[in-house]
Amino acid sequence: MTEANSRPHDGFHVFDTTLRDGAQREGINLTVADKLAIARHLDEFGVGFIEGGWPGANPRDTEFFARAQAELELKNAQLVAFGATRRAGGKAAEDPQLAALVASGAPVVTLVAKSHDRHVELALRTTLEENLEMVRDSVEFLRSRGRRVFIDCEHFFDGYRANPEYALAVVRAAHGAGADVVVLCDTNGGMLPSGVREIVAAVLAETGARLGIHAQDDTGCAVANTLAAVDAGATHVQCTANGYGERVGNANLFPVTAALELKYDRRVLPAGSLAEMTRISHAIAEVVNLTPSTHQPYVGFSAFAHKAGLHASAIKVDPDLYQHIDPELVGNTMRMLVSDMAGRASIELKGKELGYDLAGDRDLAGRVVARVKAQESLGYTYEAADASFELLLRDEASGGERRRFFELESWRSISEQGPEGRAGNEATVKLWAKGERKVATGEGNGPVDALDKALRAALEPIYPPLAELELVDYKVRILEGQHGTGSKTRVLVESTDGTATWSTVGVADNVIAASWVALEDAYTYGLLRADQQP
Repeated sequence: MTEANSRPHDGFHVFDTTLRDGAQREGINLTVADKLAIARHLDEFGVGFIEGGWPGANPRDTEFFARAQAELELKNAQLVAFGATRRAGGKAAEDPQLAALVASGAPVVTLVAKSHDRHVELALRTTLEENLEMVRDSVEFLRSRGRRVFIDCEHFFDGYRANPEYALAVVRAAHGAGADVVVLCDTNGGMLPSGVREIVAAVLAETGARLGIHAQDDTGCAVANTLAAVDAGATHVQCTANGYGERVGNANLFPVTAALELKYDRRVLPAGSLAEMTRISHAIAEVVNLTPSTHQPYVGFSAFAHKAGLHASAIKVDPDLYQHIDPELVGNTMRMLVSDMAGRASIELKGKELGYDLAGDRDLAGRVVARVKAQESLGYTYEAADASFELLLRDEASGGERRRFFELESWRSISEQGPEGRAGNEATVKLWAKGERKVATGEGNGPVDALDKALRAALEPIYPPLAELELVDYKVRILEGQHGTGSKTRVLVESTDGTATWSTVGVADNVIAASWVALEDAYTYGLLRADQQP
């Protein structure tokens, strides 16, 4: 394990605990390979410390630190091992958990310590003075073994409110024994920014210790609480990628670091790292096998998406009028959404995004606006179907005529129950393409799959590039305001040719008919991309 040799951000620490605290989120179950992959992403992003887990407490974390020695080459971060203070009544030099922390090879150790008097007496079942000695003894032992030590004061804010004298005594004990940072933990996540700011400022004034903040998000204020602690003098922030963590999560690494860099003007990341934020966020989401939050601040797909016509009119003049930062600073992009809220400015900006200059053709822009609003009144949505919108725009630009690669004569889809309960699906399409009448049949896992295979069988001999076309996602929604199984249906289809991905939409009185409309758009768009001729 090659560690970062210098401490370029030691004046201010960005400490990530995704591999330990973040992994406690329901639905996350990291393998050792997953943890190594995430560590590499975090190091690339430029955090100063990566907390890898609790060696000695479980085999997976022990294996992680062992493999990290040989496999991790960290350029920006130092690896941190997590553990607890020694047991009550024992000696740090004889404690097996502290020995495991040293054996992990991590140059930095975080120790969790009780700072709430009730937790000391009820959870640890020891005296308040013995707990202070456990803190002092454990820190001194690890320091004697050449380890840098951070202390996580568990339940600190609740403990401070219940017994401020004792909570402060824990901070002084850790600081006096040589802990580099004393981290104040909002373990239950119940604090609000004003309280955090007040308490952190008071602790700093009373102890002189270097303070950090670890905020859970149970009030939805973890990021705000973290920044409030910074306002009060904390110089160490503990976060997790995408806010992963137990219950509702932890302070989110990406909004915290973006705020520090862009709002506080603090250089807490290596030069150029901030522009990788969106990519790193999504890469870690892929490793933990969770869909990235589309509405996450800074890095979400919708973080800089604009739908209202009023916004679009202003953005056309100056994007800063409705954006708090340039999205490229964090590796994201501005997107214009086309909907029934769209005005001419929205259409012009969306057209420009797709490569069409509508600014000089007010009549065309007006026709597209009217068409979008008419279609969306029928149930269509174009904000999630860029390919269907581009086809609509092309139609209007060519006088309302679509460039058709095939003309449908009819389609039919059949579902039947076979022996032993096996379901079968078969579809037949009849169409005309390049002067030829084609009749093709397909079988699939469902009626839409069968329809897609029949369409592919009919068209591939005429348009060979369709062999590369693949449907990668399919969503169905029953539209509001309708009635049960007889309601109008909207279908969204996502397709790819291996190079690009696009989405199309269809609306009809039943799911198969709506699927056909979306499929027809998907194939048409794919053929346009392949530069085929009708």
